[in-house]
Amino acid sequence: MNHTLDFFHKLDQIMKQDFGNRGLLCSLPDNPVEQTFCSLASAKRVILLTGFPVKMADGTVVGETDGPCGTADLAAALLKAGASVLVVTDRPSYELLKEALFYRAPEAGLFMLPEDNTADFIRGCMKSFKPTHFISLERPGKAKDGHCHNMRGEIIDDMITDSSLFLSEAKKYGAVTISIGDGGNEMGMGAYEQEIRLHVPSGDAICTKEAADLTLAAGVSNWWGWGMAALLSLHTGTSLLPTEGQECESLHRVVLAGGVDGCTKERTETVDQLPMSVHLSILRSVACLVEEHLEQEAGRLRKAISA
Repeated sequence: MNHTLDFFHKLDQIMKQDFGNRGLLCSLPDNPVEQTFCSLASAKRVILLTGFPVKMADGTVVGETDGPCGTADLAAALLKAGASVLVVTDRPSYELLKEALFYRAPEAGLFMLPEDNTADFIRGCMKSFKPTHFISLERPGKAKDGHCHNMRGEIIDDMITDSSLFLSEAKKYGAVTISIGDGGNEMGMGAYEQEIRLHVPSGDAICTKEAADLTLAAGVSNWWGWGMAALLSLHTGTSLLPTEGQECESLHRVVLAGGVDGCTKERTETVDQLPMSVHLSILRSVACLVEEHLEQEAGRLRKAISA
């Protein structure tokens, strides 16, 4: 097997580790890793959308820890690869993204979705920024009933600002749309409708209607922040991944800013009920894969020069 294709296959396997035992990943086809890699070669102006809300016992709504860190890591990699980056979220996750981006990607722009005239804001973003790519990571999407749902099937429309227009508007402007999710209720996951309905509890209710051009699934959505940074690393010839220390600090800042674990609703430095040690094991695997590939490429270049 070509070593680059082998890289794509191994990255797909790393992303699909199901520590949370959700059951969806084993039913899905291979992630379109090669297509995503090829697409990222032309990433010049990228809009990133994230933010999944959680309602606390006292009725307040805050953002969860899955989303901000992965988005910040992806923003950092895109910036280092020479792209311009605009990150968008809504009120519950704004402070979380602000802290994560300040630490990991301070050159990225950050906008809060306005609660009024949201459609005009989205169209304005598209017209002024002219994105080559639109990437959603752990962002609720609308199901066939026209509502957004959490994993329990509960309607969460009152907790978020409607951002669904981003996907269709991005396509109108010719941007490549990429959606990242781990449960089936995220924006753009409609490509896997059959699998979600069959293998996810409440899948009939929560499965999102629309599909992105490229849909990436993982055990935890944040992981594809590293996965896409790994693909960008192949384009640049240098690792664009965060260090383990940077990842720990990023999550620490997100939690201090008010982020909670989306599964437990607790303000702990966990993501989807998984401790940091599990997430770092994934990051370590991706980093080793990138390092191995870059070393192989450097070796081939040296042989070509000396031939």
